[in-house]
Order: sequence, then structure tokens, then C-alpha cells
Amino acid sequence: MGFLPKGFEWIVILVVVLVIFGPKNLPKLGKSLGATVKNLREGMQGEDEAGETVEEESDEDREIRELEAKLAEAKKKKEESEDAE
Repeated sequence: MGFLPKGFEWIVILVVVLVIFGPKNLPKLGKSLGATVKNLREGMQGEDEAGETVEEESDEDREIRELEAKLAEAKKKKEESEDAE
């Protein structure tokens, strides 16, 4: 249980990281580490909830779907009328 660094050890680790990566790259390093942890957590949750997430259709999506259906119907009627002539 005594494997975790304590006070002064953390300071030494931070100084070594600062020397290796430089002060300009530390924010990038922190951001990428945070994104990695976030993706890992989402991936672990995704395995447990596989197939359970269903997005609700927004009003705009519903309107678009209805308009596409009407357009397809109108094209079909136009083709039928052209074939009949």
C-alpha cells in the first residue's frame, strides 16, 4: 500500500515532467490525458449500456423526414403520369 508517492516525491515527479515536456507542452499533455480518461470512461459505460441509448427525433428531423416522403411521393406520381402519356 505504500507505493503511492507522497509530498516531496510529487514535487520531484512534477519537476521531471516539466523538464522533459517543457512548460509550453504541459497544457496539451493535460488536455490529451483528460480526453483519454474521458474516452476510457465512456467506452467502459458503453459496454454496459450497449443498445440502450436511443436519441429522440427532433422537430426539425421529423419535418425533414415528412418533406422527403412527400417529395418521393410527388416524384412517383410525376413518373406515373409521364409513363401513362
